[in-house]
Amino acid sequence: MSTPVEKNKEYEVDIIDNGYDGEGIAKIDDFTIFINGAIKGEKCKILIVKVNKSFAFAKLIEVIKKSENRVDSDCSTYKRCGGCSLRHIKYNETLNLKRDMVQNLVNKTLDNKIKVNNVIGMDNPYHYRNKLQYPVGLDKKGNPTIGVFAKRTHEIIEVGNCLIQNKEAEKVAKEVFKFIKENKIPVYNEITRQGAIRHIIVKIGIKTNEIMCVIVSNKEKFDKEKELVEYIVNKFSNVTTIIKNINDKNTNVILGNKNVVLYGDGYIYDKLGDYTFKISANSFYQTNPIQTEKLYSKAIEFAKLDKEDILCDLYCGIGTIGIFSSNKVKKVYGIEIVEEAIEMAKENAKINNIENIEFIAGDVEKAFKELIEKQNVKPTAIIVDPPRRGIDETTINEILKLNVQKLVYVSCNPATLVRDLKHLESKYNVKEIQPIDMFPFTSHIECVAVLELKNCQ
Repeated sequence: MSTPVEKNKEYEVDIIDNGYDGEGIAKIDDFTIFINGAIKGEKCKILIVKVNKSFAFAKLIEVIKKSENRVDSDCSTYKRCGGCSLRHIKYNETLNLKRDMVQNLVNKTLDNKIKVNNVIGMDNPYHYRNKLQYPVGLDKKGNPTIGVFAKRTHEIIEVGNCLIQNKEAEKVAKEVFKFIKENKIPVYNEITRQGAIRHIIVKIGIKTNEIMCVIVSNKEKFDKEKELVEYIVNKFSNVTTIIKNINDKNTNVILGNKNVVLYGDGYIYDKLGDYTFKISANSFYQTNPIQTEKLYSKAIEFAKLDKEDILCDLYCGIGTIGIFSSNKVKKVYGIEIVEEAIEMAKENAKINNIENIEFIAGDVEKAFKELIEKQNVKPTAIIVDPPRRGIDETTINEILKLNVQKLVYVSCNPATLVRDLKHLESKYNVKEIQPIDMFPFTSHIECVAVLELKNCQ
């Protein structure tokens, strides 16, 4: 079957919409074409680069008629690195685009086509990340380099001034690399699997200004470890811990399982709202704490918790949502499969003098069922915050059996969110969906959905 477009041919098209990753969408004879960098309402000249049976991909050659929402990029590498795919669009318009993306999923999937709320954005959507992770490797000439991976490749692009990374964290990473380069410490070669330094990770407490530096090494020991520690500690007084992480596997996973503390105690602390959280090298902690406070506050507001509630915090991580909620309820049970995260959650509860919270290490699919059936816990409220793949079917069925009146779903993936909401619609009405922009200028969007039992109306 022939298609109305041919590879390596140019066409003029009108951009009729933007897709889930911010790409422009055009049609020729009802045949869909995706164009990175194009904005709804524009007329563009494009070059077809790949043709499938029902759609094609094209390269943007020229914007013939510009959208009023187009801006000149303020970053020299964004087109190649793929991290901020929306830097060519005015920030407020990116919020509209993200809302529309969630709305389209709702319209396609849910019985109740509710109107999605406007996205809660950032007042200052720059330098918001509290975690930096830069790969270290060799450039095409064989020289050591640091930066970010080019989109869909493992070619490292040097970054001058990343507009989403914390400025202080970026300074630390570049000084570590400067020492490595000047002292000729071998960096990792992905082809030969030789060399030591694979990644530099920097975490910063936005409220405390404490900094953790993690050096990911292919070797148990690399040259001039002590000298590197002394150099960084003398250079940055707020670097409170330095860790060597051993990862000698041929893998895309950044961190290995073994950490060696080279300086400090291996942790930093940060505050969310009134609570202090202890952060390790491996533990997950929300990357944008300014927006995280808004996210958790909205989730708790939606849950309408009271002092008699028994709250289950499913996929609890290091306990942030449960701890945030603890002063509003009678008891909190947090469940998380990552054992180290549960240990951190318990530590965080102690740090904040919270006694009405219990954390359980285990697969939510099994541990939640055991909590209900074997420990006879009867939750009156549930907040779920699953990974990108969403909630497993067993847990959804357990939730449906409980008839809990207060149910809130925090999601980092709108596609799996609406899929799961569709299942929950058998007993619940989806009352409200609130998107929150945790990652400005990227295509990612977090949402908080509130559900209400149908017989409670």
